[in-house]
Amino acid sequence: MSDQKKLFEEFPPITTEQWESVIEKDLKGADYDKKLVWKTAEGFSVRPYYRSENLDSAAWINALPDEFPYIRGNKEKGNNWLVCQDITVTDYVTANKKALDAISRGAEAISFKLEYDKLYDTIEISGLLNGIDAKKVELSFYNNKYHLPLLEMLSKIPGLHGSLNYDPFTRYIRRGTWFVTENTDMELAYILVKAEIPGFQTIGVNSHIFTNAGATITQEMAFSLAIGAEYLNKLTDRELNINEIAPKIRFNVAVGQNYFMEIAKMRAYRLLWANIVKAYGADDENCKMRIHAFNALINMSLYDAYVNMLRTTTGTMSAVLGGVDSFSVTPFDSTYENSSDFADRIARNQQLILKEESHFDKVADPSAGSYYIENLTVSLCKAAWDLFLKIQEEGGYLAAVRSGMIQNMIKENAAKRFNNVATRKEIILGTNQYPNFTESMKFVPEQWVFEANDRREEKAEVDTIVTFRVAQQFEKLRYATDVYSKTHQRPRAWMFTYGNLAMLKARSQFASNFFACAGFEIIDNAGFKTLDDGIEAALSLKPEIVVICSSDEEYGDGNALRIFEELQDDTIVVLAGNPAGTADILKEAGMEYFIHVKSNVLETLQSFQKKLGITK
Repeated sequence: MSDQKKLFEEFPPITTEQWESVIEKDLKGADYDKKLVWKTAEGFSVRPYYRSENLDSAAWINALPDEFPYIRGNKEKGNNWLVCQDITVTDYVTANKKALDAISRGAEAISFKLEYDKLYDTIEISGLLNGIDAKKVELSFYNNKYHLPLLEMLSKIPGLHGSLNYDPFTRYIRRGTWFVTENTDMELAYILVKAEIPGFQTIGVNSHIFTNAGATITQEMAFSLAIGAEYLNKLTDRELNINEIAPKIRFNVAVGQNYFMEIAKMRAYRLLWANIVKAYGADDENCKMRIHAFNALINMSLYDAYVNMLRTTTGTMSAVLGGVDSFSVTPFDSTYENSSDFADRIARNQQLILKEESHFDKVADPSAGSYYIENLTVSLCKAAWDLFLKIQEEGGYLAAVRSGMIQNMIKENAAKRFNNVATRKEIILGTNQYPNFTESMKFVPEQWVFEANDRREEKAEVDTIVTFRVAQQFEKLRYATDVYSKTHQRPRAWMFTYGNLAMLKARSQFASNFFACAGFEIIDNAGFKTLDDGIEAALSLKPEIVVICSSDEEYGDGNALRIFEELQDDTIVVLAGNPAGTADILKEAGMEYFIHVKSNVLETLQSFQKKLGITK
């Protein structure tokens, strides 16, 4: 008889009631929900912990990989995905060389961004694909408006598999117009679906538009599923069979920074789409959702751009753990230029490391059974499905766009995102928190870098949405300082530190980070022994901004007031903190600026720039 014991067998089981009792005791009367429950932007709450009993709500828990509803992935074994490289085509010969080089260095799929208004001919497409084995490499084409001529040329390529990305419905909310008319565009969709190219998806659902326009994950999912359902409706009305339509649809999904939520998103997407398609009578095999994913631009930054590599790595991990079919890492420099060869190589290698060194491709649905991720999946499914049903009650996707319902929801959440970044409730590392103090822009960015991408056309029939990066307002702010500093002294924020060592350090660090976000030069001090020493040093240097940094107690007894009165004629005096009582006295004396955790960082820094003459 074996004397081996199971792991942790010697520990008695603990019930949820026992855990909750300990938590309540530790909270000492504090509100459980306010302290421990996370209220997500997606419209549901996340508990502080989950246990096996919480898996009861996951009806799919015993489902297997490659089994309806495909929540555990489309593959029976493993988790292989295609490493895709995006290539912008301005010259087909150059683009072909880049594609061949990428393939030789590990790319398994190539996605060509074509010129929008260019009618390509056979010579150009043949040259673009010269030397590429279409049977071995997945090939996708997007951004070009001449879909039918392109398809006719591509259909002659043996073994072609990939996608064309025809998506008039997403175009409608971005540009406000159809390619031709709604009816004509749907007729073309019919023709593209009928094209007999196995393994080649011709219809795209570009959910990344919603992500980069500021939608929540729940909204992105619901709107994208509504587009998919609209295609199914329109095409089945034209007497196409659901088993013809569904395999021709590919979802192009952007991945954000919410690591576990993005894993759950991919799983929830597959489950919901499988059930939608099944409702039309499709065979199980055709209920599989085909997902190509890439990193969202909305969270990426211009300053401290190498941090984008960290963002894209965690996003890529989320996507591949969630079971996408293919993935393109967004190069770190995409925020300000067409990606360099270096950035493309790093982007490709980020995926290759996850596959070849970290072995993310070896285990199917590695997050299956995780109490937390399974429950996130349940919550996302419910929230996205509820919103999807509201859109259907509105009359479907097109009706919801024409009424403005979808645009209003996106714009409302985008405004929240901007406010959260401005107040640092949402952190963009290196931009609105922990900036690189010594960084300055060494080149002149083009204007599009700082602006939202608005593709609304003059004859738009409906309200449209724009895509953007939430860091752009802070980047404008900092770049204005960089430009000003080419012909003027860079504004200096000088820390007047005294008193309690722990508090002066904490507040000087807070203030240093605060003003560095605007590109100001930071001058910290170890702590002056007396107020006179600090006042004398400040009067000698005459910095543009002096920030008083100490404890609330030591701001009292007239200390902060004395500093302000001594220095106000020579510099802008700021208090780090907002102490009750003392702040009122200082305001009565004429002090305007108090910076603290509840400050709107963006608006405060903009007001400093105006006062210093950096902006008007």
